[in-house]
Amino acid sequence: MLPILQGGTLAFVAPSFAKLSLPAWKCPEWTFSATQVNVSSPEFIEEWQKRIRELQGDIMVASCVNIIVGFSGLIGFLMRFIGPLTIAPTISLVALQFFDSAGYDAGTHWGISAMTIFFIVLFSQYLKNVPVPVPVYGQVKKCHVSKLYLFQIFPVLLALSISWIICYVLTVTNVFPSASSAYGYLARTDTKGDVLSQAPWFRIPYPGQWGVPTISLAGVFGITAAVISCMVESVGYYHACARLIGAPPPPKHAVNRGIGIQGIGCLVSAVLGSVNGTTSFCQNIAALGITRVASRRVIIFAGCVLLLMGVFGKIGAAFATIPSPVIGGMFLVTFGAITAGGISYLQYVDMNSSRNLFVFGFSIYCGLTIPNWVNRNPEQIQTGIIQLDQVIQVLLSSSMFVGGFLGFVLDNTLRGSQEERGLIAWNQIHEDSEDTLNVSEVYNFPFGIGTRFCAASWLWRIPFWPKPEHGGKVMRREHSLNEESGQISMELREMLDVELRM
Repeated sequence: MLPILQGGTLAFVAPSFAKLSLPAWKCPEWTFSATQVNVSSPEFIEEWQKRIRELQGDIMVASCVNIIVGFSGLIGFLMRFIGPLTIAPTISLVALQFFDSAGYDAGTHWGISAMTIFFIVLFSQYLKNVPVPVPVYGQVKKCHVSKLYLFQIFPVLLALSISWIICYVLTVTNVFPSASSAYGYLARTDTKGDVLSQAPWFRIPYPGQWGVPTISLAGVFGITAAVISCMVESVGYYHACARLIGAPPPPKHAVNRGIGIQGIGCLVSAVLGSVNGTTSFCQNIAALGITRVASRRVIIFAGCVLLLMGVFGKIGAAFATIPSPVIGGMFLVTFGAITAGGISYLQYVDMNSSRNLFVFGFSIYCGLTIPNWVNRNPEQIQTGIIQLDQVIQVLLSSSMFVGGFLGFVLDNTLRGSQEERGLIAWNQIHEDSEDTLNVSEVYNFPFGIGTRFCAASWLWRIPFWPKPEHGGKVMRREHSLNEESGQISMELREMLDVELRM
């Protein structure tokens, strides 16, 4: 599969807050007084744990919708109606929707943000082809010096580490202001020092740690809307990742499998006590666009690091001390790569067509405007049905959903030729990619599952199982080449026999 990490998402925050804002879940008056609250008392613990149990149950039920949509092949069926004019605004809005938060983080100290941007651009663009001699040990040459393209592999990590260290030095020397209201305070590395001191050294989450989860219809509807939004975003992430690393577009069986596994991730997350679901990380895809390092081994190693950070609390808390302007500077560069990757899909479309200009421009602009208004005016959405209000608010607050939905509807309803919509070139790319071994290498099961092992013909009917035609075209091509080479060798033999007779 593609080198994509799964992690927590902000899409579940809005329905969770909407659920807890209901009169039945409002906090009692006595919990607002710091003098009356004993945080270790059973009454106070039960007050916050019963809210977690409620969100847990809602996420567990909603995640089953994600699993069904993925493994049933429904999301893959919809892929036949998705073209470049749907994918382009969806991927572009992955990063454009965060322009406000990226600007806020960078604006906390523009000097530190500019320094971070400078290091990322320097390492990823100017020094990416400069080898760095490093000592290595091998079985043949033993200890020797080898050249490693360090700046090309770790441009973001190196830039972030250098900026982080500089901020730490400036914090220790009190160059940054110590007043929380002063400009540049958030560039200090000790603004979240209590997080590091309060975090436990070791803790393993387990099912039922908050009690038996509960379920409500209103919460399930709201979380289901967030699940649908995450599915739309993940499909866009798959194409963005494939585009940035030069892989073939994901086939239907791979999209089905990815969405289904995402639902399992949401279910496991809820069972283990989290009040959040999982989705594909756009930050990870942005880093791939900068580093061009698409090794799945690196992603597996990164996943193991995240597991250790979750179990060893001090390690995860240490990363929380990264200053906000460093994060903001990194976002300005990495999110720009995602935006460019989405716009690049327009190369298949006739952009001289007023129809296509309208579809893309309208989808992009509405994808930025409508969620911004909804987030600023959530109280304006009142249909009289609380569950429906939550669903509408969650869906309309996602830029990717709004832009992708409008692009999907307009592209499939407005009159336009296949060539004008870019579908001929788009379908040709999928057909050409299936004629290579890259599709099977990227999107098939590991360890030969589906090809050498568990290759029964009845398994091909499963929507998320790799289809044999992906590799069949390659085998037929190799067979035709063998036949052609055999014919050529026979002709050469006949020519040699004629010459010998003469």
